[in-house]
Amino acid sequence: MNFELTSEQAMLKESVERMIAEQYGQDVRRQALAMPAGWSEKSWRQFAELGLLGIGYPEEDGGFGGTGIDTMIVMEAFGRGAVVEPYLGSVILAGSILRHARFAGREGIIKGLVAGEKLPAFASEEQSARYRLDHVQTRAARSAARWQLDGRKVNVTAGDTADVLFLTARIHGAPTSRDGLAIFSVSPDLPGVTVEPYTGTDGTRLAAINLAGVTVGADALIAEGSEAWKLIELAHDEAIAALCAEAVGLMEAFINATVEHLKGRQQFGGPLARFQALQHRAAEMYVAKEQSRSMAIYAAVMMAESDRDARRRAISSAKVQIAKSIRFVGQQAVQLAGGIGVTDEYIVGQLFKRSSVVERQFGDADHHLALIDALQENRSYHVSA
Repeated sequence: MNFELTSEQAMLKESVERMIAEQYGQDVRRQALAMPAGWSEKSWRQFAELGLLGIGYPEEDGGFGGTGIDTMIVMEAFGRGAVVEPYLGSVILAGSILRHARFAGREGIIKGLVAGEKLPAFASEEQSARYRLDHVQTRAARSAARWQLDGRKVNVTAGDTADVLFLTARIHGAPTSRDGLAIFSVSPDLPGVTVEPYTGTDGTRLAAINLAGVTVGADALIAEGSEAWKLIELAHDEAIAALCAEAVGLMEAFINATVEHLKGRQQFGGPLARFQALQHRAAEMYVAKEQSRSMAIYAAVMMAESDRDARRRAISSAKVQIAKSIRFVGQQAVQLAGGIGVTDEYIVGQLFKRSSVVERQFGDADHHLALIDALQENRSYHVSA
């Protein structure tokens, strides 16, 4: 298999890395987190001008095309710069619904997103779900030509600034039945929708979405039954593949900061970098990062796989490696930095918070190992209470 980047991909890599290096320093990140939205609209417009918000969307829909490799290039650069804008949650996770479903208003949302003027969010996670995508207690009841939604969603990226919410709800069946699921498009301005913003562990903005007797029209239904389940799985697989690429960028930033610290910190009459034991630990960090890079490439390539089980095994395998590697690299970076490694003033402390989220986001290593085991035995994955 040829792993060389095309000329277009090489240009994309160069442009996005230059933008992050020149315009996205620690001060910019800190200022973005302090803004009312929790991220910078200026940076978001820059992403739009570079065409980053249109990657993955077909040209006939107003996007710029591209594959999982293009997304991997962007997300790795974003990880290296610890970007706080909701690219993963909006362009990739919610964007997957836009890319793969057909529903009323879709074209307008895509056009607005690509231009940096609209922001979709995907509200699928619920309390006590323990990473299970089919654990949905939010209810949708049909009444004539309308639907009434009741429930609560949590950990919605950019949920308090989104223009449109794609949310999962149950139209029938038990709380973990996949056949009874549906996806709806809901405006956050509708009566009965309450948005509760809060700050995540890594400082980025999340929101809980409460639905109390929210009434939507028949055209709000995006998909139901097996079609809805396929869309939900695919959206999370695409998000995990992108998250793996971000993790590689984070690990590279960890290593760069660690090497710089070891070379600059004077101890016992010389730089810490002269001690062989510390050199070995830095080398082990590099090996873990390169193992993760290979798995991130594997995940990106396998997103084009038509075999659902093969794709899911690949994505879960990549997430297992990423979770283990980023924990190791992050812990080593903090230990080698000393006390300053856990402070917000030092980049390692900021990266460590994000890496702790990445390790568990969309499922930790134990969850994905159980998923792989279930796929191998061709059975559903169930978590004991």
